[in-house]
Amino acid sequence: MKLVERYIAREILLPFTVVILILVSLFASFSSARLLAGAVTETLGIVALLQLVFLKTLIALEVLIPIALYISVIIGLGRLNKDQELNVIRFMGISHTRIVLAVLAVAIPVGIVSGILSSYVRPWAYGESYILDAQAEAELNTNRFQVGRFYGSEKTGRVIYVRNKNDIDKQMEDIFQYIRKSEGSEIVIAKQASQIQPTAEEPRPRIQLSEGIVYKLSGTATIDDVIQFKNMTYFYDNDFALNYRRKSAATRTLWESDQLRDIAELQWRISRPLTTILLALIAMTFIRTTPRHDKTDRTYLIAALVFAAYYNLAGLAKNWVEQGTIGTIPGVWWLELIMICGLVIYALLARQKQFSHQR
Repeated sequence: MKLVERYIAREILLPFTVVILILVSLFASFSSARLLAGAVTETLGIVALLQLVFLKTLIALEVLIPIALYISVIIGLGRLNKDQELNVIRFMGISHTRIVLAVLAVAIPVGIVSGILSSYVRPWAYGESYILDAQAEAELNTNRFQVGRFYGSEKTGRVIYVRNKNDIDKQMEDIFQYIRKSEGSEIVIAKQASQIQPTAEEPRPRIQLSEGIVYKLSGTATIDDVIQFKNMTYFYDNDFALNYRRKSAATRTLWESDQLRDIAELQWRISRPLTTILLALIAMTFIRTTPRHDKTDRTYLIAALVFAAYYNLAGLAKNWVEQGTIGTIPGVWWLELIMICGLVIYALLARQKQFSHQR
């Protein structure tokens, strides 16, 4: 890499380092505050809380890194443009193509790192954080209950009461549980219960109930069901948990699956490197349209709106593949194709404008 290209790359890498550190710090602080507000420390302790924040930050890096690079290209080249250094570079005979190659020299390695994080680090972090989340968020966690009190959740329509509890072996006695469901309601009464911690093989939070009765109350049927049991394992599960497990699946597992949600997740992971590079190239287009007098605030606002529009469309593209609205081909790639076409059209118009000025 020649001197000018190294200089341009340095002007991008310096703000990139600062921006990514700021974004990571802000995200980690926000995650910590959110987890503390949810009383996670009461269930897992401060060490597990820090571990959970670290894992969630790793997961967020696949989004934070493209954002940081996008901002850094605008900041770095914007400073060069404002100080007339880009004009000096062009007067020296450095073509716009060499400037693009200098940006790509930064964007391609960053894109590769983003792809590795998305395909390998992110699934691992999801798997580890799912186990911690399940321990912290399980409504049936014995650490959360004090004897003689009712605990309810408006979100799930669940009410739990425990008469006695042994904190040493985590055993509960005389448990009452009411669950509101769409088709009716369910009442569970058991003499004993114990929490079973989630594992990698079975990450769903669950509780082992003994010597009890289940009353299934239907809003439509004329006869309600009554079930007696000696031992019953009760799972806490929902669609969020299933999606979460999909995000923690190995990339090879997704590659072998024919489920639409798995295919959408796989395509999302594979598209991260290309997305990172394309966003860096899109960021360059704002520099060429910036006049010599300072209109930086408006440029940043437009750039932020473009980035927000892209990520909303990216989430929409993934959802469309999951729901079968769009086929697996083009899948989520249609958005990247639009970005590439837009960049090509922009380059052609810029070249035509340059030729017209030369004449």
